[in-house]
Amino acid sequence: MPDPGPGAPRSPSPARLRKELSILAEAESHFAQFGFEGASLENIAAAAGISRHNLLYYFPSKEALYRRVLDDVLTQWLDGMEEMSHGEDPAQALRRYIGAKLRSSLERPNAAKVFAKEVIAGAPRYGSVIAERVGPVLRNDVRTFERWAREGRIARVNFTHLMFIIWSVTQAYADQQAQFALLLGKPALTRKDYAQAEDLICHMVLKGLAPG
Repeated sequence: MPDPGPGAPRSPSPARLRKELSILAEAESHFAQFGFEGASLENIAAAAGISRHNLLYYFPSKEALYRRVLDDVLTQWLDGMEEMSHGEDPAQALRRYIGAKLRSSLERPNAAKVFAKEVIAGAPRYGSVIAERVGPVLRNDVRTFERWAREGRIARVNFTHLMFIIWSVTQAYADQQAQFALLLGKPALTRKDYAQAEDLICHMVLKGLAPG
């Protein structure tokens, strides 16, 4: 392996990465429950088993920690959007994307809630990042949809709003999962519930995009 040289930044140690992940997991939970204003570094640090002073060694401020949580959420979502733009089969690409978004709502509901709280508040701390990172990927996905429409593989609709609708309905299974479970008469939604939702959402989207 080539020597990176004396001026190159050092990679974080495995121990540091583990500690950062522990802090981020607790921060995600606290920001989801209390929002940015209501969450405290003291409580996040205590939940992670460290002092507030020690937490600030890893993340220099509450805003830096909050933005890192949002960065991680957004990166995961953008990976799915970018993958869809490389698909050649519209039905397969959309099914994979919708499935991935619902799995995110199932497996990381707090991540989805943190992002939703920020957006509902008008994205005061993260709006510029959303515009800079999501905008280009969304436009690329829309171009992919447009190509599929030109090829006669899907019907032409407003593809930007199509993506907004997919985001909204999959996000609901994180934001409103407690209500959905209550109305289904169970303590929590199960993987079967998410699978049924995925089948129905895919059916409605693909039916709406059927050529002719």
